[in-house]
Amino acid sequence: MESSSPDGGDPVQQLLPIFLQVADQTPLSGLIIYAIIILVLLFCSALISGSEVAYFSLSSKDLGRISEEFSVPTDRIINLLGRPRYLLATILIANNVVNVSIVVLSYFVLRNVPGLNEYYWLNLMVNVIGVTFLLVMFGEVIPKIYATRYSHKFVVFMAGPLLLMRTIFKPVSYFLVESTKVIEKRLQSKRSGNGDSFDAEELEKAIDLTAAHHKSSADEISMLKGIVKFGNIQVKQIMHPRTSIVGLDETSTYQEMLTEVKDAGYSRLPVYRESLDNILGILYVKDLLEFLGSSNDIKWQDLIRPTYFVPETKKIDDLLKDIQENRVHMVIAVDEYGGTAGMVTLEDILEEIIGDIKDEFDDHDEIDFEKLDDQNFIFQGRTLIHDLCKALKVREDTFDKVRGDAESIGGLMLELAGMIPDEGKELLFDQYKFTIVAVGNNRVEKVKVTLEQPVYEE
Repeated sequence: MESSSPDGGDPVQQLLPIFLQVADQTPLSGLIIYAIIILVLLFCSALISGSEVAYFSLSSKDLGRISEEFSVPTDRIINLLGRPRYLLATILIANNVVNVSIVVLSYFVLRNVPGLNEYYWLNLMVNVIGVTFLLVMFGEVIPKIYATRYSHKFVVFMAGPLLLMRTIFKPVSYFLVESTKVIEKRLQSKRSGNGDSFDAEELEKAIDLTAAHHKSSADEISMLKGIVKFGNIQVKQIMHPRTSIVGLDETSTYQEMLTEVKDAGYSRLPVYRESLDNILGILYVKDLLEFLGSSNDIKWQDLIRPTYFVPETKKIDDLLKDIQENRVHMVIAVDEYGGTAGMVTLEDILEEIIGDIKDEFDDHDEIDFEKLDDQNFIFQGRTLIHDLCKALKVREDTFDKVRGDAESIGGLMLELAGMIPDEGKELLFDQYKFTIVAVGNNRVEKVKVTLEQPVYEE
């Protein structure tokens, strides 16, 4: 049988002239054998494609069930899953080898079918459209659907063949895995160089877009945004500043201590020696219960528990892990000189995700401010800038350009004025006007904030 040979139009014929010559001389029985081989390869492609879905869709429950079964397939499965990168590389290499073999063999079978060998373009169309359909439908879609529903059977059946293929393709898979690790490291370095703020901002936009198309409550949206920003918040942004810490003097008598505890109304109080810069520990009020009603002068200092100190620049997601490991509920934040900067509780950290936690002892508004109308507010100077942004419903980085190292509204006023401002002085930043309401003890005690646009309740 003579075949058509377009001049320079057949790249496969140019690359494989010897194979073409053999194919031209292949009898009908040989073509049938080729067709059977193609069907076998198509079946192998289906098994390999299904393996990818079956192995990488196993849940922790499935893995636990498999690990409890002591059998040869189980050991093979655990071996494969122990090196997931090599498993994926093996599956991809084997799948591509099989698919390429199907395409090549189908080309030579179709070019010897009567009626097709005289029309190169028709041969090409049948090969491209027909073989592609078979590969996609029977080599990808159907096996992956089946593997999703019967993943356990699939992983057990393919454990042995995949181990054999991993051994065969080990040199190639090793090269692929190691080269992808290099690329991954470079991508990670570039990503870390860009910073995490960009990612957080993009995630917040994605949350807003999702909320616009789905019915989500304000609490749900706020919680999601809190999770996004959680890893970027430092201790000093949420801590109770040093000036608002209520502590106990170590030299106080038992009765004096009881009076201070009753007046404070807190369940835990730091105990200091001479000043708050020398905190000895934390007194748990519950430890005093067994001594209530006693007329004796109890040595309450023996009840002091150790405290946990953290730098004020520590991220609160790391602090939450430390709190869980050390089983504490209150930590003391220190500045770079070792002095007490503030205090943080477990409740303060959780509120950054789930919002304000109210109990019977909390005031109605945790953030200490007075709302005059939708555009005018009066804040205490000690209020954190973090809480100011919450109250005004603006981004937390709104004042980053001018805040410097300030963490409170009073500190922000000092940064804007460059000095201790007088009462009645007005300071402007962007669309915000700050009016100093009260100054005392060389610090700003009250500030009136006026907005160009009103803030409405959600």
